[in-house]
Formats: sequence, structure tokens, C-alpha cells
Amino acid sequence: MPHPKHKISKARRDKRRTHYKAEAPTLSVDALNSETHLRHRAHWSEDKMIYRGKVVVDKSSAASE
Repeated sequence: MPHPKHKISKARRDKRRTHYKAEAPTLSVDALNSETHLRHRAHWSEDKMIYRGKVVVDKSSAASE
């Protein structure tokens, strides 16, 4: 394995890392019930899992069966 010839200073290392920034996640508003949720993720609302405006899983009907 190669070893560095000289120590990399903390300032030099940190300058290199300044470009890695955390970004705020993109949020969307659901058309069915106007809830805010993460884009491209299914979300729960009133015992229903909703994805792309459609009900994928309905816990209330599954529990009653």
C-alpha cells in the first residue's frame, strides 16, 4: 500500500472537503390530501400507503377482513 510522503495538514484536508454540502430534500404536496412528503417515496396517510397519487396499501380494509 502506498504511504504519503508528507503529512496533509488539517487546513488542506478541510479545504478539499468544503464542496461536500448537505442538500435539503425535495418535498412534494400530495394531491389527495395536500400532505407534504418526500419525492419518490411512498408515505402513510390515514392508514393508507400512497405512492404517486395512488393508494398502494390500505391497512383499514386489511384489518377488517
